[in-house]
Amino acid sequence: FTREKYNKTIVDAINDFLSAYFTSNRLEKEGIPTVLQCAEHLNLSPNYLSDLLRKETGKTTQDHIHYHLLEMAKDRLLGTDNSIQEIAYSLGFEYPHYFSNLFKKKIGMSPTEYRRWDESN
Repeated sequence: FTREKYNKTIVDAINDFLSAYFTSNRLEKEGIPTVLQCAEHLNLSPNYLSDLLRKETGKTTQDHIHYHLLEMAKDRLLGTDNSIQEIAYSLGFEYPHYFSNLFKKKIGMSPTEYRRWDESN
């Protein structure tokens, strides 16, 4: 079992964990997963997990969490008529402006702009 295979297994495992987390009702029950939760699920330290992910993918554990969270946000923005505020709360954000800021930073447009952009395409 080589180091590369081990690292790939960890990358796959974190993505599987996050996919399952976000498609189950854990988000509503427990809120947005933390780096610590992800690391504990894999029996790794948070720093080791983030270092390994950064080395293998160029992204930290937090980046992976945000990716899965924002994919769910995109689905809700396009698949529902819920307000941005309702979507933010449903995704575990205490403050909707944090959601909007994260969305704009990572996606390159605000949630409202994303909805409009999709409607025009």
